[in-house]
Amino acid sequence: MFPNVKYSVLLPTYNERRNLPVLVWLLHRTFTENNLDWELIIVDDASPDGTLQVAEQLQKLYTPHRIILKPRAGKLGLGTAYVHGLQYATGNFVIIMDADFSHHPKFIASMVHTQKTADYDIVTGTRYAGDGGVYGWDLKRKMISRGANLFADTALRPGVSDLTGSFRLYKREVLQDVISVTESKGYTFQMELIVRAKRMGYRIAEVPISFVDRLYGESKLGQEEIVEYVKGVLKLCLKV
Repeated sequence: MFPNVKYSVLLPTYNERRNLPVLVWLLHRTFTENNLDWELIIVDDASPDGTLQVAEQLQKLYTPHRIILKPRAGKLGLGTAYVHGLQYATGNFVIIMDADFSHHPKFIASMVHTQKTADYDIVTGTRYAGDGGVYGWDLKRKMISRGANLFADTALRPGVSDLTGSFRLYKREVLQDVISVTESKGYTFQMELIVRAKRMGYRIAEVPISFVDRLYGESKLGQEEIVEYVKGVLKLCLKV
């Protein structure tokens, strides 16, 4: 284990009780096999399916030292969930990822290694470079995602190949700095984070990842989120 280096995983959840046990087991295995100190901060937004109760059982199994529960009273937006969880993070680095199992913890080792090669401020997973890919989506969903990234890349020039991705490793102080000036709260939150980080001069590296559609539950992407995304890109063009 590297001395005085710790990784905090921020995990917002909503109706993820079936995915959570396997995800936590894989996180534990990944960090243990790579001899890394870690903690998992679960921010559950009052899931009606019993996600918090499952998380409480996992906390007993893995100890409160590893699993920290910071639930909220309801769905208040992805951005505010990260702000809420970040204040409890004790690691030098913060990893953000989805709880629906679309992000496999095995890629964390590559992110950690890449960060160390040149002391990068941010390492972001990409589906659209190297041997990265998307699995489980139909053609329409793939075209929407590709189109969203092409639209944002043309408008914002962010310097990353996967602007809408949400599997990233940050230096904690960098995430605190960028998140303090980020205005978006919902679907465009991840996009604004990376665009602002680039504009602020932070150094960003990419790691190819395989993105797999959620194992259980329904996708949260709908027409409302797509409209919000387009508005978010246009707003960032004017502000950032």
